[in-house]
Amino acid sequence: MYTILVVDDSPMIVDVFVTMLERGGYKPITAYSGEESLEVLKTTIPDLILLDIMMEPMDGWETLEHIKSNPRTKDIPVLMLTAKPLTPEEANEYGVYIADYILKPTTHHQLYDAIEHVLEHRHSISADIERAKSAGVDQRTIDEYERLSKSIDINKRLLKILETTYNIKDAKAGMGENITRAIKSMAMSIKFQEERLQQIREQFSEVFGEG
Repeated sequence: MYTILVVDDSPMIVDVFVTMLERGGYKPITAYSGEESLEVLKTTIPDLILLDIMMEPMDGWETLEHIKSNPRTKDIPVLMLTAKPLTPEEANEYGVYIADYILKPTTHHQLYDAIEHVLEHRHSISADIERAKSAGVDQRTIDEYERLSKSIDINKRLLKILETTYNIKDAKAGMGENITRAIKSMAMSIKFQEERLQQIREQFSEVFGEG
């Protein structure tokens, strides 16, 4: 059973997520502020964190930075929760740290799908890494494979959210051109990352004798 830490300063929202998670067969633990979540993480390492963005006094982004700067907790996948549209700046600044971005309100199926996708993707990457280590692939290549695999997965998700969010907004609202440029830049970056990841996968195949 996976343990999931729910962090939100609204007790009502926490209760909703706890009920959804219990129904899905997960073991939820709770924190009602960013500060409280950091205290919980001193004694408990969950399999995944659901972290609300709009909290006070420490918001979700600041809490995320604390989690990712701590060697004990930096590898825990974090799914950000918010009812506020994602901005290109947030996607660019925090995309490297998060595993997914869930818009509230969410359904049971959307929540379960997001959690399972993240956990299964992590397991798949770990299996590939162990196999590569056993085959004698150098550590720098393995580290790059892990970084790119995680980065491409979340950036594709963030790009889709940005495209959906700003597609329905008025392009003449002042920031339209900047947003369009940011989305195109993000798409190009993903393309380059995917090309590099494919090269590494081909190296792995050669080492594994699959080529």
